[in-house]
Amino acid sequence: MDRVSAFDEPLKKLLGGATAKVMAEHLDLHTVGDLLHHYPRRYEERGRLTALADLPLDEHVTVVAQVADARVLMFNNGRGKRLEVTLTDGHGRLQLVFFGHGVHKPHKELLPGRRAMFAGKVSVFNRKMQLAHPTYQLLDATDADEATEAVDAFAGRLLPIYPACKQLDSWRIAKAVDTVLPSAQEAVDPLPPALREGRGFAPLPEALLKVHRPQTKADIAEARDRLKWDEAFVLQVALARRRYADTQLPAVARRPTPGGLLDAFDAKLPFTLTEGQQKVSREIFDDLATEHPMHRLLQGEVGSGKTMVALRAMLGVVDAGGQAAMLAPTEVLAQQHHRSITEMMGELAEGGMLGGSEQGTKVVLLTGSMGVAARRQALLDLVTGEAGIVIGTHALIEDKVQFHDLGLVVVDEQHRFGVEQRDALRSKGKQPPHLLVMTATPIPRTVAMTVFGDLETSVLDQLPAGRSPIASHVVPAKDKPHFLSRAWERVREEVENGHQAYVVCPRIGDDAEDQTAGKKTKKKAPEDDGDKRPPLAVLEITEQLTKGPLAGLRIEVLHGRMNPDDKDDVMRRFAAGDVDVLVATTVIEVGVNVPNATAMVIMDADRFGVSQLHQLRGRVGRGSAPGLCLLVSEAHEASPARARLSAVAATLDGFELSRIDLEQRREGDVLGQAQSGVRSSLRMLTVIDDEDVIAAAREEAVAIVAADPELGQLPELRTALDALLDKEREQYLDKG
Repeated sequence: MDRVSAFDEPLKKLLGGATAKVMAEHLDLHTVGDLLHHYPRRYEERGRLTALADLPLDEHVTVVAQVADARVLMFNNGRGKRLEVTLTDGHGRLQLVFFGHGVHKPHKELLPGRRAMFAGKVSVFNRKMQLAHPTYQLLDATDADEATEAVDAFAGRLLPIYPACKQLDSWRIAKAVDTVLPSAQEAVDPLPPALREGRGFAPLPEALLKVHRPQTKADIAEARDRLKWDEAFVLQVALARRRYADTQLPAVARRPTPGGLLDAFDAKLPFTLTEGQQKVSREIFDDLATEHPMHRLLQGEVGSGKTMVALRAMLGVVDAGGQAAMLAPTEVLAQQHHRSITEMMGELAEGGMLGGSEQGTKVVLLTGSMGVAARRQALLDLVTGEAGIVIGTHALIEDKVQFHDLGLVVVDEQHRFGVEQRDALRSKGKQPPHLLVMTATPIPRTVAMTVFGDLETSVLDQLPAGRSPIASHVVPAKDKPHFLSRAWERVREEVENGHQAYVVCPRIGDDAEDQTAGKKTKKKAPEDDGDKRPPLAVLEITEQLTKGPLAGLRIEVLHGRMNPDDKDDVMRRFAAGDVDVLVATTVIEVGVNVPNATAMVIMDADRFGVSQLHQLRGRVGRGSAPGLCLLVSEAHEASPARARLSAVAATLDGFELSRIDLEQRREGDVLGQAQSGVRSSLRMLTVIDDEDVIAAAREEAVAIVAADPELGQLPELRTALDALLDKEREQYLDKG
């Protein structure tokens, strides 16, 4: 068998069709290599029991514990049987329940004093933690053959506990790993020998063996160190090659003309830029002055003034004879940017028009739903160069859109755009334009180095003067309904004091969308169970509020399926103060700026991710009055969902929240479908804890790529890279 093919062998050849099908469908494991890289999540020591008190609710867990007692109870006048088993680890207790025909076998086997591995989903019944119908494997069977088998299956003191699913327990995965483990000897080692020896790493086959079947804790540590390095290093080499390729591209240097548009704009600014804005602007203008394309990520909290920094960069490029395009993820946001940029520029945005300034330029909007005439005019202004600045949605990427001389692309909220969309817009320039990517989702440094590893990073961490603090509170609607009534009273009080409020719901609320938005929202909260009620909807909540607690107030709705003109009309009236309460979906998540809005109530807040809640909350407290954000949830007090909400309520620091968000989610999910499939290959590396590994791997990768950009001297590294990028291409095609 040649060296690559052992890892490429389909699992169904070795494990049989049924097991391979479950692995493919539920765990995304298709080949021997996939399974060998499906590492244990943790290890149980034979002599030690799991801490039952710390089990997470609503999650699929595997525990090793001892039976304290077992009893059969009758119900339905003796027609139904229920077996209740209590497990103990000496500190906590956990209840198991089996019903009906499923009672017979466990009743014989789960006798007090017996030890076993149990797997199931943790739920709460009568205020007690329980597993209903768990699968189990005895670890101290009385029957000699069974005992030998159980001991053989978990030879050594350390039992690997694998990330499992309902259809396949950890110990069945362990057996499958045993079947493919001999193939580990065929592993192609991606690390250059000098690097591996220099850092004292174990060879790859040995690391794979030790991670799956460790004899000691030292084996685990050694294997993990090695496997983490592989992931970090191969990923950083891929990114270093992308950055290297970018530096080889030509670009037109864009230097602002003294006394031009940028100077005229700065002269009329009613405030001075913060130190942070000045520093980041210098970094950007330095990049724009070079003859290869800028690739910079600008991250800053909601309201830190990113748009101002981006606008100044765009004006500088227009000064230098080029055009600038700003790409926004939604029409509402594109319209909002267009409005705020033309307001900031005043007569400078009316170049060539009556009353416009000499130095001015045209600022045009281009979205998919514009009327034919307006669209034709916008396209004409772009191709002639009349418009120096264009703001739009994905519509800007279409083939029909031609530029006179595209010099700078600004992408807002990068995590909504893939690399391939950036590239499509880039190809619009005669030479590749400079690229500035903005996000208000605070990104820990390590994530910036992995997810956005092909970009240089600038951070805006000061808020401009005049921003107010936001108080956040969790409202437990189920446990304390009077808290929810009080929440609506608070909204009324804000309106009576001359302010406005948002109410945010996860869903719009009609049948067509139940299938789509419902699904989208469901993805957000891993705790959701299929049998929960559907998420609350804008249309239903609006009706309840209008008839009930907010009767008499001017209430309007805003959601993604409204006609764009209607959306714009509602936003305008809300901004003008003609609407008291706006009931909306997350279309208001980014960029909507209404300083007079001081209160926000987020319904079913547990259905949103941490970063999304932080984004939404950033819509209030934008003026001089303090903001209030109420997170309404029916989630159980002990659930991970409630823990997330309490974290959001406890801090306004977006970077801190993004760390919490990462710890609670798998990093593959960190920024939605951030860029492309690269991060899905992170199995051992946790972006949040392994900053040192990632930084060191980045350094090594940069040195290797600088010395040998084609990796001609390192065929094994090339093979590993091709495997990683194959995955990436495949994901990109899936997404298309």
